[in-house]
Amino acid sequence: MTLVRRQFLQLGGAAVAVPAISRIARAQTYPARPIRVIVPVAAGGPTDTIARLIAQKLAERWGQQVYVENLPTGAGNVAVGMTAKAPPDGYTILMPSSSYVVNPSLYAKITWDPVRDFAPVTLAVASAHVLVVHPSVPANNVKELVALVKAYPGKYSYASPGAGTTGQLAGELFKLSLGLDLIHVPFNGANPAITSTIGGHTPIAFTALPAAASNIKGGKLRALVVTSGKRSSAFPHVPTMMEAGFPDQESIFMQAVLAPARTPKDIVDLWYREVVRIVALPDVKERLAVLGFDPVANTPEEFGAWIKTEVNRWGKVIREAKIPRIE
Repeated sequence: MTLVRRQFLQLGGAAVAVPAISRIARAQTYPARPIRVIVPVAAGGPTDTIARLIAQKLAERWGQQVYVENLPTGAGNVAVGMTAKAPPDGYTILMPSSSYVVNPSLYAKITWDPVRDFAPVTLAVASAHVLVVHPSVPANNVKELVALVKAYPGKYSYASPGAGTTGQLAGELFKLSLGLDLIHVPFNGANPAITSTIGGHTPIAFTALPAAASNIKGGKLRALVVTSGKRSSAFPHVPTMMEAGFPDQESIFMQAVLAPARTPKDIVDLWYREVVRIVALPDVKERLAVLGFDPVANTPEEFGAWIKTEVNRWGKVIREAKIPRIE
């Protein structure tokens, strides 16, 4: 073998080795400075609480500050757009809720794309939506409720946390698939929607389970069904829509982790492994159960496929329910 050829092969081998060495070096040094976790909702709710719980566990593990920044402006769209434009170096991370897969179809002017602009890390935890009724409603299960609404078209209304929220979309999916004449009454948040249902003004409500949990336990509301694929660990006696005889009604309230597109895979994988570890910790699982959430922690590939499916599904519901796009 000539010297020139030997040198060429050695250089070629070095070229292949450089990216691998770079990845190893990065993995050994990351994180080298504080990490900003952007949460596109106001402080204090379940989404914020879970983000801070994960951030705290990561800070303890890595010996580096992991801090939460709440940016609820513009229904969270400003925060998501800001994260999309952040350097893809693992030092700006997004932890959104289900609005991430709804807002692209709901808002007319949006500066980010849920698939193109982000690297999915994991769907960390999820909670079902729950269909609740006032105790005076003469229906003890979903089949009885459907029969009641069909017997009195236009008489019954349901509350949701607001127009375009996942609570409304779960309700509209229910209406559309069963051909129900059920009036939607939007409120400015889950608490007023629940208060209205407790008062009997809107006898039915669709909302994320955590918002209704204490009133279900207190007997002020009756939970007929959850909309997740499996029963909630917090309310194991409440059946799923599938178990109640109504397939294709699944909807969840999620807490996810995403990074800007082109974030190195080794950093994405590190975050994924850490979130899997964190949501399996006994104290974290106990806290999640109190909040009405269950661990998920699916893989980046699984989460990426889920995002595409959910964006398309809720876009279809928004169009068929004729929910106006927000300017």
